[in-house]
Amino acid sequence: SGRVQLPPPQDVTLLSKDFDLILTWAPGEGSPPDVTYTVRYESQDLTDKWKKVPHCKNIRRTSCNLTCVLPNLFVKARARVKAVSGRLQSPWVQSQFKEYHLDVELAPPVLNVNIKENLIHVNASFPLAACVESFSWTYDLNLWEAGSEDKKTYERKFRTETVTIDTTALRGNYCLSARSSYESIEFKHSPFSQPVCVLLNHKG
Repeated sequence: SGRVQLPPPQDVTLLSKDFDLILTWAPGEGSPPDVTYTVRYESQDLTDKWKKVPHCKNIRRTSCNLTCVLPNLFVKARARVKAVSGRLQSPWVQSQFKEYHLDVELAPPVLNVNIKENLIHVNASFPLAACVESFSWTYDLNLWEAGSEDKKTYERKFRTETVTIDTTALRGNYCLSARSSYESIEFKHSPFSQPVCVLLNHKG
């Protein structure tokens, strides 16, 4: 056909990052400055039914968060994106299939450490989208004396659980670090968070 087409988006990837599934892409070479993008998705239980994504229609940015758009987080899904400028459109470009439940990549939790007399209370907070809060996220917490390799581990604590540590017998500089965990077919873990260190039972 003699129709002029826009250059299609490049590097279209369905990316799992920090508990989210995000479609990312780069502008096609030679794209006009006013180009916008529209995204659709399909899931493997309903193939050839591309669904609209209302918050990713005619957008200028080059990413679209699909986490809570997907109706079933236990089914593989993929997405596609096209470029639009005035009356011109590019062809659609598809991503590969991903399944949230199997492919989710975890971020380390953020630790909230509260010291009261001879107790430390530790909470882990996770940057979760609302639709996945109910999944059985857990975290593992390590406690160790600074400079020592000997770590005490508190494993499989549910996301909302507080870990309480009795510090009566501890003296000196102690560090805490945690990782997010999730059980799908096998256990998945995030990297450990940056250590938070506290001085315990310091005299003087």
